[in-house]
This record gives sequence, structure tokens and C-alpha cells, in this order.
Amino acid sequence: MKFIISFFLRHVPRKYLQLFSHIAMRIMAFFYRGNKVECPVCESHFRKFLPYGRLSSRSNALCPKCLSLERHRLIWLYLRRKTDFFSKEARMLHVAPELCFMNRFEALENLDYISADIESPLAKVKMDIHEIPFEDNSIDIIFCNHVLEHVDDDMKALSEMKRVLKPGGWAILQVPFFYPLPESTYEDQTIIDPKEREKAFGQDDHVRMYGKDYAKRLASSGLQVHEERIIDELSADEKSRYALPDSEIIYRVVK
Repeated sequence: MKFIISFFLRHVPRKYLQLFSHIAMRIMAFFYRGNKVECPVCESHFRKFLPYGRLSSRSNALCPKCLSLERHRLIWLYLRRKTDFFSKEARMLHVAPELCFMNRFEALENLDYISADIESPLAKVKMDIHEIPFEDNSIDIIFCNHVLEHVDDDMKALSEMKRVLKPGGWAILQVPFFYPLPESTYEDQTIIDPKEREKAFGQDDHVRMYGKDYAKRLASSGLQVHEERIIDELSADEKSRYALPDSEIIYRVVK
């Protein structure tokens, strides 16, 4: 199973994975029935989650029903326990929307929900994050997770997100980290070969590898950075039950 999932992640374009992967996962959900782990996003129970990863697959990572990963389950718990996301009226922009969240966010009556992506056939708006097609001060919440490592100019993207956020608006901006973390973010626009990008940045479609300076990089855009560490507040039983990451900071920025 690890090999099959890794193969599809590496060789099938993302837009096709978004269209068809959930169908195959419904079949897998039947074979993973059990009660050892629980997905807080879809509230399903399994004997374990599926493995996930392009190179070295992580075991017990992917929910076979809603396709949440460890980070998605952690964000969901954070939203539930630490924010008024599910009750306060807000206009939300979801960049490169995750499948596990899309329908659930769309169904929330308190949200004016907008999904946007440069290529996804499931998003409402086709959008380049370097030029967000919304007015200044028009968005309350932005989710932009595992996107900034792909874009040509992440500082321009941050500037655009700051522009469209209302004063007091906030965003969650997660990126992948590869350990040991470099002191500073590494990028080199001359590296264009996919194999060389994979060596330099951890994945063949990444254009930078973020380092220990990520929070400072976010702050340099003029946004206030809050490093949320809900993972440290959860019990060992919860971490095991929900199959959460060992350690992950949720980067929440406020205008």
C-alpha cells in the first residue's frame, strides 16, 4: 500500500488526484474498519489510517474516508477548541483547498466560503495567488496551507493576502518542514530540473525550503504572527487516537 500511494503521488497530476482519489479511498475505508483511531474531521473510526508520502511514506497518516492527514486533523481540533471559526460570520478564502475541508466549510451557514486554485477543477475561482482577484480589506479568513513553497514569489503572495484581509482578519499558513531545519530559508531560482529541486527543496515541485526563520519571514510582510502550539496541550491518548504529528506549530497570522 505504501508503494502504491507513493507511486500515484509522484506520477499522477494533482488535479486528477483531487477528482478521483476519494473514490478509491471509499473502497479502502471498508477494509480499514475498526476503532483504534478516529478522524475528528469526518468523525470516522478505523483500525488504522493509510500510509502517505511521496518518498518515505508515513504510516497511519491518511484518513480513507475524508483524506485528512495529520496536519488537517490538528488544524480541525485547533479550530474547534481555540477559535470561533464554526460560529462567527465570516468571508473565507481557501487557497488550494484540501478535499477533507471543502464540503464541510461549504456547508457552514456562518461562512461565505470561496475556494480558489490555479489549476484545481474543484475550486470555485481560478486564481494566481500573486494576483488575488478580490478587493482590499474584503476577506475575514484565509487558509493557504502547503502552498507558499510552490509559488515563485512567496513575499508577493503574502503581500496579496495581507491586502485582501480585513483589519483583524487572520490566516493559517502552514508549510512543510524538512529536518534538520536549516537556519534560513533556502531558495535558488536557477534550479529548475525536477530531480535537482527534489534534492534541494525536498520535493520536485517545491521552489524553496523553509527554515527556522519562517515566522520572521511571515512577519516581514507586516502581518502579526502567532505560533499556536495546541499539540502541546493534547494528551498522549488524544495524539494517538487522532494520529497527530509529534510536533507541529500552527502559524496563524493577523492583519
